[in-house]
Amino acid sequence: METHKTDTALSWLWDLPVAAILLTRLPLPALPQRAFAQPARAVWAYPLVGLILGLIVGALSWVCTAMDLSAPVTAGLILGALILLTGAMHEDGLADTADGLWGGQDATRRLEIMKDSRIGAYGVLALIVAMGLRWLGLADVTLPALVTALVLSRAMMPPLMLALPHARNTGLSHSVGAPSRGSVLLAILIGATVAIGLNGSAGVLALVMATLIATMIGLLAKTKIGGQTGDILGATQLCTEIAILIVLIP
Repeated sequence: METHKTDTALSWLWDLPVAAILLTRLPLPALPQRAFAQPARAVWAYPLVGLILGLIVGALSWVCTAMDLSAPVTAGLILGALILLTGAMHEDGLADTADGLWGGQDATRRLEIMKDSRIGAYGVLALIVAMGLRWLGLADVTLPALVTALVLSRAMMPPLMLALPHARNTGLSHSVGAPSRGSVLLAILIGATVAIGLNGSAGVLALVMATLIATMIGLLAKTKIGGQTGDILGATQLCTEIAILIVLIP
């Protein structure tokens, strides 16, 4: 019994590094194979990964301020850092989602397009618009708002993982599996706590907006491909991050 309790406690401690390995390209130590036995349980830690990213780019922002760099230049550096830190996985998800959902005539063809490594016109245009809005948002928001956007947007992925079935039997999202209701609720609680704690009433508005955007993407994915994929989750993170940044511009 004591061994079982110890194993369970260690498993929970592994959730954060497992989540970080899934969502970032941070140089993390290798974990034992058993740490990945239940990757879906680690979704509660997705917002904490956003917090880690916020601390890193927050330090970068402080350095830029100390160097007296302009807000647009600082925003561009933060944007580049986030792309490098996450391996552009969410940007890739947005591009694939745009190409697939708008480029195919039925669910099968849409999923084929989303799996294709090539990028089409919809994907290119989606990235141009998204990166432009993101850059503008990063140039105008405060550091607490930036941290909130990174945390809360990652809290929006687990609800879709729970609410929607897998649209295909392969891929990253399918390999992670369906999370428990408790893990999802904890992720939402962490995201909401950070949003409201750092921004007050504006944080409530950010939470509402992020929920609306995530719900819209979820409904669209359900209608067009029958469920969610890793690309849909990546697009959800990026779109909600942009919405939160815009809402929290002072």
